[in-house]
Amino acid sequence: MPGTKILGSGHYVPADIVTNDDLAKIVDTSDEWIQSHTGIKSRHVSLRGENTSDLATQAARKALAEAGVKPEQLGFIIVTTFTPDGLAPSTAALVQRNLEASQAWAFDISTACAGFVFGLSTADKFIRSGQYQYGLVIAAEVNSKMMNFKDRTSTVFFGDGAGAAVVGADDQGGQVVAEEMHTVGDAEVVHSGQIPPLTELSADNYPSIDAFAQQGRMVYQEVTEIIPDHIISFLAKQNLTPDDIDFYIPHQANLRIIEKIAEKLGQPIKKFAQNVVDYGNSSSAGIAMGLDQLRKSENLSGKRVLVTGFGAGFTYGTVLLET
Repeated sequence: MPGTKILGSGHYVPADIVTNDDLAKIVDTSDEWIQSHTGIKSRHVSLRGENTSDLATQAARKALAEAGVKPEQLGFIIVTTFTPDGLAPSTAALVQRNLEASQAWAFDISTACAGFVFGLSTADKFIRSGQYQYGLVIAAEVNSKMMNFKDRTSTVFFGDGAGAAVVGADDQGGQVVAEEMHTVGDAEVVHSGQIPPLTELSADNYPSIDAFAQQGRMVYQEVTEIIPDHIISFLAKQNLTPDDIDFYIPHQANLRIIEKIAEKLGQPIKKFAQNVVDYGNSSSAGIAMGLDQLRKSENLSGKRVLVTGFGAGFTYGTVLLET
């Protein structure tokens, strides 16, 4: 049975940068407040007509180029997003069209900020089945199109971006060595794009989609309680401790959450991938972009990398890579 190896990665962010001072012009906030509460200085925002599939396509092309894999060699494409281009067709289908990946079947996964971890887990099963030689996992979000720019409790956090990884079959056992996924059906803490049902038949009725919303303090409390315990328990099942991990790639929720998780694990913050300061919370894309940045900045040969996502749903999970 083949294992799964990451053959290439790439990431892409829109050109326009929105600083905290820019946000302070349209919402009641300040650079000092945002940095002190979130650690975020700026974020990239799609202001030139690029939708989620466009960002995903750009990241995918970079990952394919690094891997030396042609689009027509792909067996499947998974896009993780909770800000899709539309309800149908899937964003993954649009990426398949853009890449001209004629042999790949494509679908979306919607587990919010934990999406890339769930996508990587799913791709691993396809590769291990022996039926597929190459696959593509992309996390892409255009959070800005879902924002209520009158709500400072959510607007100040989020940015847009995409990250991608090409996975392939490896006869040496692969790099994905363990995983654990969880879902807790709590849609009240964080939700995006809720579509209310009809209450009456009317010619004036038109479907509406709610803007993104979150209960920030509750998110912080739940995440900083659940995730460190989850990581410690997961590692114990592999006969490992947090000290045995060389690098952590957590969801880039905000810098304060990452710092608290590091503190509870007893680990130095330098072990933790961080792009939230310059990219903001890019939902599922933050982990995928962090993986690409880490692969390009560090020699990961012989290293253990722990990838952990958590988000609306409430969903969370971890994948252990041994590179």
